[in-house]
Amino acid sequence: MTDLTALLLLVVFATLVATGARHWRIPAPSLLVVGGLLIGLLPWIPDVQVAPEVISVVVLPPLLFASAEEIPWRELRVVWRPVTVLAFVLVLASAAAVGAVASAVTPLNTTMAFVLGAVLASTDPVAVTALGRKIALPPRIQVLVQSESLFNDATSLVLFKVAVGTAIAAHAVTLPAAGGQFVVLGGGGALVGGVVAGVVALIRRRTEDPVLETVIALVTPYAAYVLAEDLHTSGVTAVVVAGVVLGSTGHKLTNASIRLQVHAVYGTVVFLLESVVFALIGLELPALARQLTADERGWPLGVLAVTGTVIAVRLLGVVPLSAVMQRRRGNGAVTWRIPAVVSWAGTRGVMPLAAALSIPLAADDGSPLPHRPLILVLTTGVVVFTLVLQGFTLAPVVRWSKIALQPEHTAREEAHARAGLARAGLDRLDELESVEAAPAPLIDQLRRGLLARLDQADADRSDDVASPSWVSAAGYRELRRTVIAAQTAQLQRLYTDNHISDLTRRRLQRRLDLEDAGLGDE
Repeated sequence: MTDLTALLLLVVFATLVATGARHWRIPAPSLLVVGGLLIGLLPWIPDVQVAPEVISVVVLPPLLFASAEEIPWRELRVVWRPVTVLAFVLVLASAAAVGAVASAVTPLNTTMAFVLGAVLASTDPVAVTALGRKIALPPRIQVLVQSESLFNDATSLVLFKVAVGTAIAAHAVTLPAAGGQFVVLGGGGALVGGVVAGVVALIRRRTEDPVLETVIALVTPYAAYVLAEDLHTSGVTAVVVAGVVLGSTGHKLTNASIRLQVHAVYGTVVFLLESVVFALIGLELPALARQLTADERGWPLGVLAVTGTVIAVRLLGVVPLSAVMQRRRGNGAVTWRIPAVVSWAGTRGVMPLAAALSIPLAADDGSPLPHRPLILVLTTGVVVFTLVLQGFTLAPVVRWSKIALQPEHTAREEAHARAGLARAGLDRLDELESVEAAPAPLIDQLRRGLLARLDQADADRSDDVASPSWVSAAGYRELRRTVIAAQTAQLQRLYTDNHISDLTRRRLQRRLDLEDAGLGDE
């Protein structure tokens, strides 16, 4: 079997499993990992070897960018304090605890155990975002979990570079040097990401070519990552910053039809990459385990111990922080529900795997790094274990905590917003009628449709308003788009004034885009 054939079969397998997961309402990453693991255990399946650049350069940038685009800037400003604490303190505590446990229960020496701790110190944004898409968490909690998983990578990346530098150079790195590395990696990556986002925004404002817009959207995360890495800063941070900036302004840069096309193409790319990479994680574990030496055969115990450590440290770190934040906000009695969900959502995934694969094969003196395969096995094992354990149980934990938004809540919010958009459209029609900017019968036709939408709060039943035969198609499109523009502005005001969540804004913006695109071209 050639590599190309194996890749195509993997894509087909991963796509089928991910499609089944959506149909059965099962977390796709968890089912993909289990499927890959079962396939990898078959005796006739060849060993899978993944090159580091495949994960870090090809797969990671678009997945990080897609996760970062979903972070609403409004909610991010609210949760930046706990995100900062979790991204620094909890990452350092997790790395230290994992290193101590790994050195005690595995053959790893202190230096290599710290490398493993740095690899597994941060939660994974790709896995967290993929697991959280189907769970109706309150916006603030959803943003807290996703933002932490995105921004704690800079801290863990510095720790990883320090740990690897210590391992290959056989000397300790000073605290000032580590602090300087953090400033260069994190600050430099953020600067590069901001510059890339600014340049991309300028280009997208000046083009209306759907093909060019799609190409720009696909190239942006790779440009941010490669440019930052070439400048010896954090490519991960650059992609995250670019994604957050463009995600909060992207709806203003292009028209409806282009937004729909870019969303469809990017959604397909993200679906394929997520499906393949999570299946690959499970498929790779048996092959890595077969490469271990005799003294490393106790790796399952190490996986259980390290997994328990990362979960326990996260719980012990999140609960006190949540209690302090609740006291400061004056919420009365401190509840355990929020920290329980936030703690259980801290799964590991693609990022630790990419870091582990990038560990050098040899030290500066040419000697091989001890137990590098064991670190890969432990990392992959912890990733698989957390994706399966926390992935399959996260939804029950959320239901048990009773903090999830009920369907009735989201339906009421969306109906309220649709009614507000209908009123904005009616107001705009009244303005046009007062200055006789359009034929009165056509205005009446659109007004009846908007009144029906206002009465029923059901855009699906009132979107299809036919163009009257006595008016030109161009005139009808122009008037309808004028109303849609007024509704879009009202939608943004509702979001800015905290009347609706970012999820509701995105859903209604997509409906308006579909309506606009359905009008056709001039």
